[in-house]
Amino acid sequence: VQLQASGGGLVQPGGSLRLSCAASGFTLDRYVVGWFRQFPGNEREGVSCISDSDGRTYYIDSVKGRFTISRDNAKNTVYLQMNSLKPEDTAVYYCATLNMGYGKGYISLNPKDYNSWGQGTLVTVSS
Repeated sequence: VQLQASGGGLVQPGGSLRLSCAASGFTLDRYVVGWFRQFPGNEREGVSCISDSDGRTYYIDSVKGRFTISRDNAKNTVYLQMNSLKPEDTAVYYCATLNMGYGKGYISLNPKDYNSWGQGTLVTVSS
C-alpha cells in the first residue's frame, strides 16, 4: 500500500503546476484523499480534499479559485491543479488518505484524521 506524490518543481509567480498522487496496492477511489502542505518550521496544513463517493471537494480559503482537486479513477490517481501560484504557496506538498474508521461520508482537512501518507513533493514559487 503506497501513495506517491509527484509534480512539484520551480515555477514563477502566476504560473501553474499539477501535482499527482498515485496509489499502488489499493484502490484510491474508496478513500477520501487530501492534499496538505508544510512550510519550514510549521505544522502540516490541509489544502484540499475530495470525497470518496459523491465528488465533494473542499479548499482552504487561500487557494479557492486557484487550485482544483480531481480524480482519475482509471489511473488510480488524484490531482491538484495549481494555477496563479504565489510565493506564499511555496511548501512541501503531501497527499494522504483519510482514516476509513471515521465512516462513510466523513470528510476533513485535519491532518490528524489521515493515516496513510505519500512522500512530499516540493513546490517553489519564485522569480
